[in-house]
Amino acid sequence: MTEKDCNDYRCPMHGGLKTRGAVKEGVVKNAKSKKTIVVEIPMLRRVAKYERFEKRRSKIHAHVPECLLGKVLVGSKVRIDECRKLSKTKAFVVTKVLE
Repeated sequence: MTEKDCNDYRCPMHGGLKTRGAVKEGVVKNAKSKKTIVVEIPMLRRVAKYERFEKRRSKIHAHVPECLLGKVLVGSKVRIDECRKLSKTKAFVVTKVLE
């Protein structure tokens, strides 16, 4: 689907959805749902007692607009922006495919 044909009202570029707050980058781990993906975000956390860092990760559900449906695949790196709650688990939307 091209950007001209995007009629998703939950699209931040072509619809009426406003983004605010956090902007995160991560790797798509699951894309089995129709318009939802699971993005894994790696992070480092400092452990003060041992003066070292530990690896952690977080999984976030995000909405995929119609104009990006064919481009977002498992393993691709994406940028997600925070928005209002779209469902029980979704509060982020994909805004850009980085790789």
